[in-house]
Amino acid sequence: MPNSGQIALYDPTKTFDDNFDHGPFPADGSAAPYQNDDEPSWTFLGEKVYAPFGIPAGPLPTSKHTNYAFARGFDVVTYKTQRSVPFPCNDFPNVVYLDVDGDLTLEKAAQPQVGRTTTTVSADKLTITNSFGNPSRGPQFWVDDLKQAVAGRGKGQMLIASVVGTIKEGFSPDDYYNDFAEAAELAASSGVDAVEVNLSCPNVASEGVICYTHDAVVEICKKAKQKIGSLPLIAKVGYYSPEQQTLLEEIIKDAAPYLDAICAINTISAPVVDEAGDQLLPGEGRLKSGCCGAGIKWAGLDMVKRLDTLRKKNGYSYEIIGVGGVMTPADYQEYIAAGANAVQSATGAMWNPELAAEIKASL
Repeated sequence: MPNSGQIALYDPTKTFDDNFDHGPFPADGSAAPYQNDDEPSWTFLGEKVYAPFGIPAGPLPTSKHTNYAFARGFDVVTYKTQRSVPFPCNDFPNVVYLDVDGDLTLEKAAQPQVGRTTTTVSADKLTITNSFGNPSRGPQFWVDDLKQAVAGRGKGQMLIASVVGTIKEGFSPDDYYNDFAEAAELAASSGVDAVEVNLSCPNVASEGVICYTHDAVVEICKKAKQKIGSLPLIAKVGYYSPEQQTLLEEIIKDAAPYLDAICAINTISAPVVDEAGDQLLPGEGRLKSGCCGAGIKWAGLDMVKRLDTLRKKNGYSYEIIGVGGVMTPADYQEYIAAGANAVQSATGAMWNPELAAEIKASL
């Protein structure tokens, strides 16, 4: 039964600031670091890693968190998405459990999902929603902290920095795209192994999730790549429905020249309500939020397969990071079989900090 005592990386029963300032919260602080054997033999983005498995942007807001993840054997780790300016977190709570039976299909996600602050569902079957708003304490904090995170990675491990643009008053679309690129340049200056542009979270413009806007994706990737040079660039995207396949193909065709990898997926968006049917998460614009965990594995696997098919068909060179519903070693293996070059887990890793060790034991 999941409870806060089992959660180490990010504790949803505590506020974001509490997690940021005092986390992580390992149940057993005396746990010995994971010990890798021999030499790293897997290759991802040109680097040798012990296992192409880790944690995506989300539950690791500081170097303390990334250092803990590295120590627990997660080898491909992404620092939480950052901005070029300070930005507040959405009101607490930010994570709640969802009553989802099986897959959270697009049809189910069109209907309200009941959220709860407690659950009796086993950790490997959890589906949750998260709603943070991509908070950031600004580059005056995170650039130096990223350097500490870089210093914390060990042999056979990689650190990725995730960034997002911030729309400011009077911004044109081009200003917004440049802000992505400037944040990417700041991240690159810290010495990370790759930079990810997070195109899969709602922005404050009316166009919705940016990864579904062709010109925006291409321009952001182009401008970011110009800023970071030879450092690998990753685009984090959401799920494209079968009806969006042509859009996906057009975006990949025009963005692929700038990309070294594509990370898919982020979440499936759905309205989240309490038992009475009222909006659960407080605040304007928070009726809908991103859902993740076991219920979205189908979507992550589907996107990996489609990206792999496009890669083979068109001779693209991008690598693929598979994300979504990775709760067990078997889930990891499914993603690798589907064509992923690396796999990451947020929900699974939050409730099971030994997930990387379990996956490595299964290899």
